[in-house]
Amino acid sequence: MSSPPRERKVLRPAQLNALAKDLLEGSFAQVWVEGELSNLSRPGSGHMYFTLKDERAQVRCALFRTQALRLRFAPRDGLQVLARGRLTLYEARGDYQLVLEHMEESGEGALRRAFEELKSRLAAEGLFDGARKRPLPRYVRRLGLVTSPNGAAVRDVLAVLGRRLPMLEVDVLPVQVQGECAAAEILAMLQAAQRSGRYDALLLTRGGGSLEDLWCFNDEALVRAIAASTVPVVAAIGHEVDFTLAEFAADLRAATPSAAAELLVPDRAELVAAVASTRRRLDVALARRREALAQRVDQAQLRLQGLRPQWRLERMRLRLQAAQARLDQALRAGLAGSVGDLRGAAQRLERQHPVARVALARQRIDGLQRRLDAAQARDHAARAGRTRELARALAAVSPLATLARGFTIVRRADGGPVVTHAAQVAPGERLQGQWIDGVRALRVEKD
Repeated sequence: MSSPPRERKVLRPAQLNALAKDLLEGSFAQVWVEGELSNLSRPGSGHMYFTLKDERAQVRCALFRTQALRLRFAPRDGLQVLARGRLTLYEARGDYQLVLEHMEESGEGALRRAFEELKSRLAAEGLFDGARKRPLPRYVRRLGLVTSPNGAAVRDVLAVLGRRLPMLEVDVLPVQVQGECAAAEILAMLQAAQRSGRYDALLLTRGGGSLEDLWCFNDEALVRAIAASTVPVVAAIGHEVDFTLAEFAADLRAATPSAAAELLVPDRAELVAAVASTRRRLDVALARRREALAQRVDQAQLRLQGLRPQWRLERMRLRLQAAQARLDQALRAGLAGSVGDLRGAAQRLERQHPVARVALARQRIDGLQRRLDAAQARDHAARAGRTRELARALAAVSPLATLARGFTIVRRADGGPVVTHAAQVAPGERLQGQWIDGVRALRVEKD
């Protein structure tokens, strides 16, 4: 029995290209490609479009304007390059291409790979760890400047050192800083400088250049010698964006030769100000010390003088005078206190006299009488007001008030109840009407 045919999934070209793009970008997030530049195009946008090829295949590439401005060489057809980028697919045409983030000449790329491999290996050994780096001396007295004697770096360093600290002793230790023999020369000079024991610090420096120009500073033996140096080493090689393994191994890296000189020595003006401040503090400390010693001398002289009879008699006389003065003061104070106590007792006795007590009681009675009168007046006023309010309320409901407004109260002639409805009386019946000023007899004539 044959199986039923499977449902075919049909894709449109756009869908297929979208799936292929997702697959490419997910599988090749970043790749390095080495090849020959071909079909180089530079439109007005500043972007660059070209092909990277070898003897068997080629791939389309794009380098956008921002990355193109960072190139350190001039691309041209036929040039071997090493490029890093991500694969993507242009869905409109179904073409895949490499969008580059970085590109360098192929020779430099090989050096770069060797640089990264050696860097990783030495870092794993701990040569670049901050814990093993030696601190620089606070004040460098003798500096060994390991560099080319003819380069711009040595002039910059000496100019900065001469401006900041002219009394610093600087020895220029000449070496080659580029070429095949440079690494060996630098290594030998560093070792000789360490053996001499003359220098507080060593500065290894040169100006900028390409990766090939600076390659001698990536020599493994030189890097290990810097890491093992018994004298602190400062490295300032190339421009701020350049990095060498010698700088990673050094105890301190500076961005430029001039910056290294500024880090090594203090500014003369700052040093003079620090010395002046220290001198002022020393002067204050010496003055205080002199004052303390002078006080001790005075005290010793007083003790020495106290051993003589006349000085002892004088001291006893002074003590007697002081005691007499204290006694007089105590007697005066005691007398003043007794007089004050006597006055206070007299005042208390006077307040307890019967006449004073009667006067005080009379004052209290007068005060109570005034308060009683005031309370009675307030109560009378309150009662009068209440009476007026009740009278007004009573007048409002009094029948006389109703009669005063022109109304009449009708009763039966025999003094019966008040007639309130017409249906309660019959024709000919006699009634009695009451007005405000009197009573009249009434008779009902008809309906």
